[in-house]
Amino acid sequence: MSNPVVKLTKLTRSFKQGGETIDVLRGVDLTVEPGEIVALLGPSGSGKSTLLQAVGLLEGGFGGSIAIDGNEASKLPSDGRTELRRSHLGFVYQFHHLLPDFTAVENVNLPQLIVGKSTPEAEERSRDLLSALGLGHRLDHRPSQLSGGEQQRVAVARALANSPKLVLADEPTGNLDEHTSDAVLAQFLELVRGEGSAALVATHNERLAARMDRVVRLHEGVLE
Repeated sequence: MSNPVVKLTKLTRSFKQGGETIDVLRGVDLTVEPGEIVALLGPSGSGKSTLLQAVGLLEGGFGGSIAIDGNEASKLPSDGRTELRRSHLGFVYQFHHLLPDFTAVENVNLPQLIVGKSTPEAEERSRDLLSALGLGHRLDHRPSQLSGGEQQRVAVARALANSPKLVLADEPTGNLDEHTSDAVLAQFLELVRGEGSAALVATHNERLAARMDRVVRLHEGVLE
């Protein structure tokens, strides 16, 4: 039996602000199974981004347990967490964060080259992913030459470039108009499912959340 892609047990996170302690996460338990797409629903300020940062092993200071594919993150050294992040996780943010001087293909190549793929191998994978997202005619365009929706599609391809077990998406269509948002999300879900990856998608949009396999709601630092 395979491990959950991610298992959070009594996850906590607090911050000091003006002499006060603010409890952002207050004992979150969450399991995401292989291939499952889960919507993390909640209003702005509910702790969604903090929870994704925890699962993404992007910063410390969390209490409780974070297990990625059976690997307990707290028991790993810094380089071990970095390797786990590279080998298991992909990230899509609200803003695309593409490198402006690189083409679409080159932006998707980068995470592959970091893990040791050859340039021809990376380019083949990048072209396949971008073509699947309807960007086969935009491969050699730089971000400034692409629309907002096209830029976010490149970001989706980049997140999936190394075939992650889990894609973490933080309001991935929040910066787009409703029509473009619907189109990008549909392609994102189709590609993630086609790749066999799992996904945890933070959103405040009930309508978009309803298109995923399961919805969990974060309210005042706890899942309801």
